[in-house]
Amino acid sequence: MPEITDNEDGNSSPPETAVAGGSAAEELNLNLFKKYELGKLLGCGAFAKVYHARDLRTGQSVAIKSINKQRILKGNLAAHVKREIFIMRRLRHPHIVRLHEVLATKTKIYFVMEFAKGGELFAKVAKGRFSEDLSRKYFQQLISAIDYCHSHGVFHRDLKPENLLLDENWVLKITDFGLSAVTDQIRPDGLLHTLCGTPAYVAPEILAKKGYDGAKVDVWSCGVILYVLNAGYLPFNDSNLMAMYRKIYKGEFRCPKWTSPDLKRFLTRILDPNPSTRITVHEIMDDPWFKKGYKEIKHPVDKEFEFKESGEESRYLNAFDLISYSSGADLSGLFSRCGNRVNSEMFVSAESPEKIIERIEALGKEEGMRVAKKGIGVRLHGQNGEYVVMVEINRLTDELVVVDVKRSVFGHDLWIDKFKPKLNDLVHGPGTSGSR
Repeated sequence: MPEITDNEDGNSSPPETAVAGGSAAEELNLNLFKKYELGKLLGCGAFAKVYHARDLRTGQSVAIKSINKQRILKGNLAAHVKREIFIMRRLRHPHIVRLHEVLATKTKIYFVMEFAKGGELFAKVAKGRFSEDLSRKYFQQLISAIDYCHSHGVFHRDLKPENLLLDENWVLKITDFGLSAVTDQIRPDGLLHTLCGTPAYVAPEILAKKGYDGAKVDVWSCGVILYVLNAGYLPFNDSNLMAMYRKIYKGEFRCPKWTSPDLKRFLTRILDPNPSTRITVHEIMDDPWFKKGYKEIKHPVDKEFEFKESGEESRYLNAFDLISYSSGADLSGLFSRCGNRVNSEMFVSAESPEKIIERIEALGKEEGMRVAKKGIGVRLHGQNGEYVVMVEINRLTDELVVVDVKRSVFGHDLWIDKFKPKLNDLVHGPGTSGSR
């Protein structure tokens, strides 16, 4: 089934299509970083391949998603990959696939993830519809995970049976957060605006292209999934795509004869084409049909999950930044492009942010520059007011910080010749990443 996958810049990207079979022979390193032994190819798409692998230290089975860096750059999908890493490293829920670690080479990025032995839920539904009780069981697991995501400001935006996996105990696991949105993408009107999702599962307000609430579109997709589990087919389906869109706009669907009155009523509330009157996740969890046999999973809201602005004190780097310093590989400049007017470099330091800023301020004043503090950082301007050097400091660990230096074309030689030699004593061991 085709996917709508416009990226944040408005450029369309091709869909990923799962293909079974194959081997890992084309991967240059079958023994990945001497940590994982790659095995059977589980699936592949335009930008990534997923392999079964074995952890050489524990013998545990894992899934490894291999992403082609060049295709990511050509498809303008760097932001999607960064977002997926950021989200998956922080989500900790029994019904969400766990990301163990991220590794990389010069050409590939590797997601090492929890292995879901049971495969896609889609494959199970394709063999025949589920009973109402079994449909309820998986819907409860799905909603529990979605409630957790929404409480952390994450909206999946591409929920469908193909993105729901089963482990060896037939427990549901949500995967593929590549099209997810987080609260920092919400525009001033309070809505998201990126066109994404799979047509048969997409909410009518996304098709309208007028902005949408991420939580409400996830609820709609969950409703379509529940319908599919119970019926064995889609509620809105037509060989003519525009005819299918018209059905979605109007919320026109019929439940099969075996559907109970309570489930019909419940589905009508979820598949309400008007987002303002559509049932919410919390209302779903209070509904009598849903609550039957439900065991709530308590999950605290992790405040460290949220994006932090650069002005907040000693902010910690997000997961994508942290992998630059992992034992697997140096990923500095992972998505950098040549020809930028602004050059930058990073180095790791064991010195306090205050001391580093003090040193850079003093050097700037020695050169007759105007100094302006900005959050946990400092900006240096030339006599004509032009920005020359900007330094931001992020907390890496309790003992280490990362100093990110950006310099304009006017400040390149000044930084290299005057500043850098006098700051070498701040660099922690071999952590210098160099220019990127």
